[in-house]
Amino acid sequence: MSQHAPDRPSVLFVCVHNAGRSQMAAGWLGHLSGGAVEVRSAGSAPADSVNPAAVAAMLEVGIDLAAEVPKVLTTDAVRASDVVVTMGCGDTCPIFPGKRYEDWELDDPKDQDLDTVRRIVDEVDERVRALLAELGVQTAG
Repeated sequence: MSQHAPDRPSVLFVCVHNAGRSQMAAGWLGHLSGGAVEVRSAGSAPADSVNPAAVAAMLEVGIDLAAEVPKVLTTDAVRASDVVVTMGCGDTCPIFPGKRYEDWELDDPKDQDLDTVRRIVDEVDERVRALLAELGVQTAG
């Protein structure tokens, strides 16, 4: 008999434009989990591109978001996720029984200077590390 590995936990990060906070959180989670967690991000009203200041600040910590594209939030993405972390989208996120929901109050990096965005990057890093610890996932970095 072959052994079946348990499914990886899945986390969805949601903010309105999917251009800053949720992209940073997805970048951190992918980087720190080393692939042990399935990572998604989306927005209720996605922007055309990821915030350049967010891309620059994340690149400084070794995470490249340049190829990322904001994605629209779908019911399927929520349904397929074990943990849904909202960041300012409030009640636009569909709620399904049995899912874990968290709301992270983070400043929006939109129209902020690079120093402010760096502070947000650090705060997202801390929250993602805490989430990984709660999920029992070892960090890779």
